[in-house]
Amino acid sequence: MAKKRTAKNQKTVSKRILALSLIILGLFAVLLARLIWLQVIENRAYTEKKDDYTSVRQYNSPPRGQIYDRNGKVLAKTVVSHNFVYTSPQGMSYDDYEFYADRIVHVFDVDPDQFSTRDKQEAYMTWTGWLDPEDERYQARNLLSAAQRELLDSGEMSESERYAALMKKIGDEQISEMSDEDLVKAVIYQRMTSNIAAGQESVILEDVSDADAAYLVEHKTEFPGFDVDFGGWKREYPYGETLSDVIGTVSSSTEGLPADKLEYYTARGYQLNAPVGKSGLELQYNDLLAGREEISLVTYNSNGLAQTEVIQQAQKGYDIVISIDIELQQTMDDVVKSTLQSNAGTRRRENFSSLFMCMMEPENGSLLALSGYQMDLETRKLTYFASGNYTSLVNPGSSIKGATVYMGLTEGVVQPQETIMDEVMNIGGEEFGSFNNYGAVDARRALSVSSNVYMFNIAIRLAGGSYVNGQPLSLPNDQETFVKMRQYYSMFGLGNATGLDIPGEVDSYVGVGSNPGLLLNFAIGQFDMYTPVQLMQYISVIAEDGRMYEPHFFQYAQEVNSEEVVDMKTKNLKNTVPEGTEDNIKVVQEGMRACVTDGNCGEKLKNLEQPMAAKTGTAEVGDWTTANLVGYGPVDDPKVSFACSAPLSSVNSKDVAPNICGSDVVPPVLEKYFELYPVK
Repeated sequence: MAKKRTAKNQKTVSKRILALSLIILGLFAVLLARLIWLQVIENRAYTEKKDDYTSVRQYNSPPRGQIYDRNGKVLAKTVVSHNFVYTSPQGMSYDDYEFYADRIVHVFDVDPDQFSTRDKQEAYMTWTGWLDPEDERYQARNLLSAAQRELLDSGEMSESERYAALMKKIGDEQISEMSDEDLVKAVIYQRMTSNIAAGQESVILEDVSDADAAYLVEHKTEFPGFDVDFGGWKREYPYGETLSDVIGTVSSSTEGLPADKLEYYTARGYQLNAPVGKSGLELQYNDLLAGREEISLVTYNSNGLAQTEVIQQAQKGYDIVISIDIELQQTMDDVVKSTLQSNAGTRRRENFSSLFMCMMEPENGSLLALSGYQMDLETRKLTYFASGNYTSLVNPGSSIKGATVYMGLTEGVVQPQETIMDEVMNIGGEEFGSFNNYGAVDARRALSVSSNVYMFNIAIRLAGGSYVNGQPLSLPNDQETFVKMRQYYSMFGLGNATGLDIPGEVDSYVGVGSNPGLLLNFAIGQFDMYTPVQLMQYISVIAEDGRMYEPHFFQYAQEVNSEEVVDMKTKNLKNTVPEGTEDNIKVVQEGMRACVTDGNCGEKLKNLEQPMAAKTGTAEVGDWTTANLVGYGPVDDPKVSFACSAPLSSVNSKDVAPNICGSDVVPPVLEKYFELYPVK
């Protein structure tokens, strides 16, 4: 009986041992599976996590794509630049940074003139921090007001607020307190310490000489953390001033993201040290031009020095081609500049100080050239201002009468062959008229001679009124007519931003007031204000039989050293005049052609080999007048349209000077255009 119990007990123990063994084996199997999962399946993910904790990601921008004109000429060029770069070793103190900044100053010849005003202002802040605390200039405290110092001492003024306050106060006087050596040392120190927290590489000096680059490479042990980036680049603009404010600028590699665009670029994923477009087309097409950054993992060896491993190769930015013809552009610049130099501030043009012109292909909206200059009449210094064609507003005057005639014909308040007597109108004892009394004029002749009276009658009839000599105007529908007129003008692009692919375009100035007299002014272009580019779009709509194409610079983008197009601009038809009104556009075209053939748009335009259509505009601005000229040609197959504006270019009297756009600016530019693009 005892033997049976023993055998039974042994059997029970064996089962328990077996169960325990199976459990242990199961646990080992789970552990083994987990180890396989971690070391094989999830190895990459955990390696990346380890790298995230033990290394820093460093981002370097690739060479920027170039900008070309329509004929392949380089407008914005990327060239090789050897740069001194710095990645802070571990364990560096601020005294160490100052020591090595001082060493750079004494070993290499650094020109302080290469630094920007902002660099120098920040250097001053750094330099004053090295002064004796007893010095009143210590940390530039002397530049802060008593109230600001109190806020600073109490901790209520943040460092960013202190920085902003001092940047407003630090000028040439303060900067001159530093020696050149102090200035350079402080700038280098600033750049060395700017990316400590992020562990990023900083560009210390740009475009160093081959000799300096070679010396640093040979003596790297004397400059821990410093290296030479032989793959650096800088931006050059071969045509200098020409189109400069339209092409724009790029921040330097020492500047990184510009302060005023910081939020815009960080939201798009750019690193703080990335050189990016600051203005113009460089800003508009930065995402194409910038390319894809190189990403490296930065680790530190036993000596605390940074070592890098590239984990994402850089991809160069795309090249872009724009519609500008730089040869035509240079001619336009020369003509606009010389015209302003010769005429600004002269007799009858005493207040003339700015001049603009722009040209495009009306059949697709491609910008060909645009130029502008401003002059300080006291110093006679000229400033390039091509961007003024889309950022400045001008009084259009009679140049927009084509839209007024189209409106009158379309609304049925005038008929193509109907004549209206152009003579002085007496409205409530006040006289209104044209430059001369032209007698009976129809729609075509009204445009040729620029009849104000004809346009006044269109506005009066639209508003439900009628003219009675000597009586005040009664216009029952004047408020509705203001709205209707703006609707018609907008069909031609007047009063609306054109959608030009560049930052900063403005739309219009809407005239203030709504009395009947202002309605008459509105009809002759002396109420709302538009940009020269809007005037060019308006005349292009007339040239294209009522079709409006969006003006643009961009044509296409392609990979560097490749013919493959990666992004292409197609023409964008924005608007057309209502069906059934094409004959009214035809009447306007005939009136504008008559303005040229009758000599009312200037003898030089009349005598051009190619037949042109155009309209002048003289807007009264107090004691002065603004001259405009818009047009297109050849009339049978328009290939070019243009607008020229000369604000305040003449006195407002019978002694008015000739329309300088028609006499001096437009004809020579058109001659150059047809030389470059002969009619076949």
